Amino acid sequence: MSLPLVLLSLLSVASLVTAEVRFSEIRSDGRPIIPFDEFGFTHRGRLELNITRLSLSGATPDSSALSKVGFFLSTRDAWVHVLQQIEDGEINCVFGSDAVQKVYTFDRLPSLTTTELNFVYAEIDADQYTLVFANCLPQLKVSMSVRSAMYNLEDGNSNSRDYLSAGKTVLPRAFFLFSIIYFVMAVIWVNVLYKKRLTVHGIHYFMLAVVLLKALNLLCEAEDKSYIKRTGSAHGWDVLFYVFSFLKGITLFSLIVLIGTGWSFLKPYLQDKDKKVLMIVIPLQVVANIAQVVIDETGPFRHEWVTWKQVFLLVDVICCCAVLFPIVWSIKNLREAARTDGKAAVNLMKLTLFRHYYIVVICYIYFTRVVVYALETITSYKYLWTSIIAGELATLAFYVFTGYKFKPEAHNPYFVIDEDEDAATEQLKLEDEFEL
Repeated sequence: MSLPLVLLSLLSVASLVTAEVRFSEIRSDGRPIIPFDEFGFTHRGRLELNITRLSLSGATPDSSALSKVGFFLSTRDAWVHVLQQIEDGEINCVFGSDAVQKVYTFDRLPSLTTTELNFVYAEIDADQYTLVFANCLPQLKVSMSVRSAMYNLEDGNSNSRDYLSAGKTVLPRAFFLFSIIYFVMAVIWVNVLYKKRLTVHGIHYFMLAVVLLKALNLLCEAEDKSYIKRTGSAHGWDVLFYVFSFLKGITLFSLIVLIGTGWSFLKPYLQDKDKKVLMIVIPLQVVANIAQVVIDETGPFRHEWVTWKQVFLLVDVICCCAVLFPIVWSIKNLREAARTDGKAAVNLMKLTLFRHYYIVVICYIYFTRVVVYALETITSYKYLWTSIIAGELATLAFYVFTGYKFKPEAHNPYFVIDEDEDAATEQLKLEDEFEL
């Protein structure tokens, strides 16, 4: 058993996996560790396991040896302790440690020919646990269909179940509130476009579309989490959530690229290098959304789960880096124009504003990709919702900043384009067409 790989496989079960009723298929699998889901239990936690089509292949062990095969619950701290015990030679199997909670070991099977079993495990120690299947018999391979359901019983009503982790049970209401905020923002933006219709550019309508898609995405996510909270299943709302997440991701990154290139207010067209950035960002967003769906739907028990998660993170980082290039190019062009143009004051104002936007984009990317993850890592499992809310607040602030700085206004330095600049723009366009 490779300890670093086992540690990675267990600790990588992060919040990207939705805690709900999950169906898992394992076929002739000899892995020593197979992580399932992570869940935050209260003092009234329950784990239901329904196993069908169970079969053991390979070397047929006696019933006592099967005590080294089965399911257990473990916190992250406990698992680190188990790994240290194995490394020090104190134990040779995870079930030999008192740090984990044994849920069900296969020595309790009525017989070796048993194909189905159902049981409920009551968890009274509130904490965040990972459900793991362990097989300490190297020659044994296991096949089974597993239905796992983790939930908490609400206080005062033993029949009411909450299928959301203890740290995420408030998310449906939070997402619904944020969706209302974005819908209000969309109404305000429509009012601004109507009042300033003489100075409206194409980018402003695109910004309206981005806000509306964000609002719809949050509304579907609120419904998705609400159904999971009550029933353990999304009832189709996850499909709409993925659709709007896909559209929102593409339009948001495209908006940053278009603003960075100065499209529709600094120049009415895109240069070839700008188009190439868009052609890179959009396909990468498609891949990132596919990876997210695979991560959410399959769970970490599959061999390729870790690979897809790494793909998702890598693509997300590449997209974040790609959207910065157009802003850097615009800053460079404005700096050169400020040195040679007689109307240097206007170009210097634009340059300053693009620098500000560049800094804000970097801060937004850093906060939502690094700080939010750090908060999730260090925050108690009961307050995991705080990291998600922090990310949504940062996104809201970014939307508000972008809308305020790029609002349609005749005297906004972003939109100051005189006849000389128009002529220069047309000349650049003719040169690009001539090169083609």
